[in-house]
Amino acid sequence: MLSEFKAFAIKGNVIDLAVGFVVGAAFGKIVTSFTTDILMPPIGLALGAVDFSNLFINLSSKHFDTIAAAKAAGAPTLNIGLFLNTIIDFLIIAFAVFMLVKWINHLTGADKPAPVNTKECPYCVSSIPIPATRCPHCTSELKAA
Repeated sequence: MLSEFKAFAIKGNVIDLAVGFVVGAAFGKIVTSFTTDILMPPIGLALGAVDFSNLFINLSSKHFDTIAAAKAAGAPTLNIGLFLNTIIDFLIIAFAVFMLVKWINHLTGADKPAPVNTKECPYCVSSIPIPATRCPHCTSELKAA
């Protein structure tokens, strides 16, 4: 059993998956930092000096100036700003993955349409192989291509 596990673990796909997971986690941290530290401050400034990381709805009867103060007091909050940051993180990562997959598909030729290998029978309009001389559906004789 140990030798089977070893053979499984050193297969290329498992190692590729592990590397992809580690790189993806690091990329996620970069995107989170980009969103929190670079993208959201100018957007908040343009919207009237709003600090999205501190945008929250307090569900308790006491007043708190920051999310940190509310959390320290154990007050329930709806952290709208942090949720918006997470949504923007997701959109950036999803777009980057989309562009990567699109690029890989272009390199491998997966984005090219498959060659046409069927034609329509002129009598019953069924899809049949191009070299067919008789339709398997209506049994009509077809002209040779």
